[in-house]
Amino acid sequence: MSPRRVRFPAAVEPPDAAEPVPTIGPVIFTVDLNGSPEEIDLSGLPCPRLVRALSNALVDVISSPGTLRDRSGVRYVVKRIREFVEFTAAALSDSAAELRLSDLESGLLDAFETRLIARYGETSKEPYLTMTYLVRLLKLVHEAHPEAFGAAFHARLGFTSASAHRASTPLDAYPFPVLDALEATARDDVARIRDRILEGEKLASTGRDPRQHGWDRLENILWYIEHHGPLTADDASYKILRPWGGREELNGRLHLTARDLVPFLLLLACQTGMEPECIRQLRSDCLASPARGYVSIAYIKKRSPGSQHKSIRVTDGGSLRFPGGVIRLALRLTKRSRELIGSDALWCDVGGHGRARASFDEGPRGRSDVTRRWMSEHGLDRLADRDGSPVTLDLRRVRKTVKSRQYLRAGGVLEDFASGHTRPVAAKHYADIGAHEETHDQAVEAGLARALGVALAPPVVLSDDGDRLDDSQAALTAREIESALAGEQDVWLASCRDFFASPFARKPGAACPVPAWGCLECPNAVFTSRHLPSLLSFLDFLERQREEYPAAEWTARFGLAWDRIVHGVRARFSTRQIATAQAIAEGGSDRLLLPPSFLEVIA
Repeated sequence: MSPRRVRFPAAVEPPDAAEPVPTIGPVIFTVDLNGSPEEIDLSGLPCPRLVRALSNALVDVISSPGTLRDRSGVRYVVKRIREFVEFTAAALSDSAAELRLSDLESGLLDAFETRLIARYGETSKEPYLTMTYLVRLLKLVHEAHPEAFGAAFHARLGFTSASAHRASTPLDAYPFPVLDALEATARDDVARIRDRILEGEKLASTGRDPRQHGWDRLENILWYIEHHGPLTADDASYKILRPWGGREELNGRLHLTARDLVPFLLLLACQTGMEPECIRQLRSDCLASPARGYVSIAYIKKRSPGSQHKSIRVTDGGSLRFPGGVIRLALRLTKRSRELIGSDALWCDVGGHGRARASFDEGPRGRSDVTRRWMSEHGLDRLADRDGSPVTLDLRRVRKTVKSRQYLRAGGVLEDFASGHTRPVAAKHYADIGAHEETHDQAVEAGLARALGVALAPPVVLSDDGDRLDDSQAALTAREIESALAGEQDVWLASCRDFFASPFARKPGAACPVPAWGCLECPNAVFTSRHLPSLLSFLDFLERQREEYPAAEWTARFGLAWDRIVHGVRARFSTRQIATAQAIAEGGSDRLLLPPSFLEVIA
């Protein structure tokens, strides 16, 4: 890409030849956005040295594959550049015309950010988004001119924002049945693409040159495509090709089409959980180190510092259920297109006009219509998303769902889950998502229950002979055992070791202040078979209360008491003892009377 024309403000015309002139960049230039030109004119801005540096950085960003290729996005960044330059000129009005990069101070960025927050509000994402682009461009300026910025300004480029609200909510994962349906459909479609092209190759091998033997036979047309490349409007008229489905369908018998890329990319995303932009930019030599049913996929993650080279180890085999097998099939089916254009890109396809191309080397094209049609053709848009709405395909969410499954399989242990990410990124973007809320709530409840179990000793349970039936470490004296068996200090649900030595009393010697079922949690309580009828009556009452309260409220009110009776006391007695106590409990007028203090508590 080269500038179309260059203009310089009159105030900064090149000096006399006697003085050295540094290389300067354009202030008016044209960039290519997926085959469409976009003119960017920054010539009217002040601070020309800063403008030229930012212009060069913007050109680098737009020229990088898979980054800023959308027209509206480019215009957004240009608008932000204008705002920053105009702000800088107003803040440094005395030296704007002669401003050098070394004159920029760290406080300038902070002041610009403060102005953005004041304009858009503290909860808006605009200030953070603006600072993200601006800091990125200034970092590129620093890479091009390492000595240009002062130390303080360079240090400020180490972080995006000092106080702007990021206002980002991580994408949620799909329901797992949706992921399974997407993967199965993509696998079946890839198999159909394979069969279509292999059949086309077989037919082409039996054909002859249609210019001599006629365009009325399919094998002759495919022979021509095999030997002369995809059909264009110059090769044959639509009328001739119409019986065979037209030019695009015929080219698709030997080459991948844009539609074919949807299931291929989706299948690899479902199988590997790789970043969508990394899958799109795979090269033909991406497979390495095959061994024992595994192979490494080498790729570049441009969002990583320094465009890091990365790799992922995946299963390999002669089936579409293995990522290595899927990539090998893609290499086989795109080889013809790749050799035709001399590219090392894994993904090559033929467009509607008959031109072979590297599918993503010029950045991601607008494929939303193709993707929607593919989803509709297979009925996938009738699947229900997590909120009940129809499913739309987003490869970022596919990756999020694969990561979610890995997270749940790892039991939420970040060390086992954070492969390819720092722990903070793994926690924020892949663990703390809506799909895991229930799992996290269950983990908190289980943790609290375990902590409570450690803090709350098991109930003390005695047989009729005074033998210990429980696992508690609490010690009982012979006198306390005798008192419990005799019922000298019964308090409805249990016997009390010392009613005037309660751990809940406000002062020593005071009577126990805990009403009703507090005995179930008290270390002073001792349970014997004599208390079973009351406990079973109380347990029956707790069960009836399930009909009166929502599940969460019932658990909050009675869950602990129910657990202490069922698992802490009743489980210690034999089936015969429980049956006897149940019969005794049912032998009363209705059930054993509940004490007034209990009725006051539940009212």
